[in-house]
Amino acid sequence: MSKKNNNDQKTNREFLFQKKNYLFLFIGIAFIALGFILMAGGGSDDPNVFNPDIYSFRRIRLAPTLVLIGLGIQIYAILLNPNKNKE
Repeated sequence: MSKKNNNDQKTNREFLFQKKNYLFLFIGIAFIALGFILMAGGGSDDPNVFNPDIYSFRRIRLAPTLVLIGLGIQIYAILLNPNKNKE
């Protein structure tokens, strides 16, 4: 009898996340990746020469904002309940 119950339990397994959750997870990963790509570069080949491009708007404001937005989307994707019935 116990073996039969184990087989029934194995067939009733469901995924933790649904399609909507994974969609938001991938969108969040894309935002984070884009933020890190925009943050890259700006250095100088010669250590004696200062490159002021490292303090551009893209690297100081835009890229970290995209990374934080991506992390927020990740949190939302984890907490999202797609099975929630609307009243």
